[in-house]
Amino acid sequence: MDPYKLWYWPGIQGRGEFVRLTLEAAGVPYVDCARDQGVDALIKDMKQRGPFEPFAPPYLDVDTMVLAQVGHILTYLADAHDLAPKDVPTLFWTIQLQLTVTDLVKEVHDTHHPVSADDYYEDQKPEAARYAAGFRKNRMPKYLGYFDRAAGAIDGDFVGGDQWSPIDTSLFQIVEGLRYAFPKRMATIERDYPTLIALHDKVADLPGIAAYLKSDRRIPFNEDGIFRHYPELDEA
Repeated sequence: MDPYKLWYWPGIQGRGEFVRLTLEAAGVPYVDCARDQGVDALIKDMKQRGPFEPFAPPYLDVDTMVLAQVGHILTYLADAHDLAPKDVPTLFWTIQLQLTVTDLVKEVHDTHHPVSADDYYEDQKPEAARYAAGFRKNRMPKYLGYFDRAAGAIDGDFVGGDQWSPIDTSLFQIVEGLRYAFPKRMATIERDYPTLIALHDKVADLPGIAAYLKSDRRIPFNEDGIFRHYPELDEA
């Protein structure tokens, strides 16, 4: 097959990383187009699609159509590459979990941009500090506890059983991102979620993921992405 064309902002992991991780774990060829061609090419590609233009990256060009929204893209990839759970209830449950990941990612973003995504972090630091305090105290344990229970609901190494699926790579990224953004808080609470952390470690050992993490295709976390480390927002 021709490589998929993945379009996302170059220089950050962001939401695009959830798609990259599934592609890398599955060994599916893709081109990270804007990393090669730049932001102007990304904007041009979006605009040329007229009324079918994606609202925002990431989106995946599969030749016959363009898919946007992380959960939508991952559902397609799971079906196209035989990664999805085989029984229908488990399939739809993992999609539900993936949409909950989307909710968490939005809340992570709001820890540094609680007022406006169009303003700089420096213009909303007091509000960010207040939001981040509630996120650390209440929301992180709520989400991580929920995902920890989900990770142990079905027998097997992964959420859906013995075969990994996109929800596993997504939960891996959640743990990685929170460790980067809130290292003090994660050091305090992650021992309360042993099943989730064990799942993270199993995903890290997948051959495709292990190779990806060692490669230059894995963009380092930085303060332009979703998961940002501002020391003043982190406490144990």
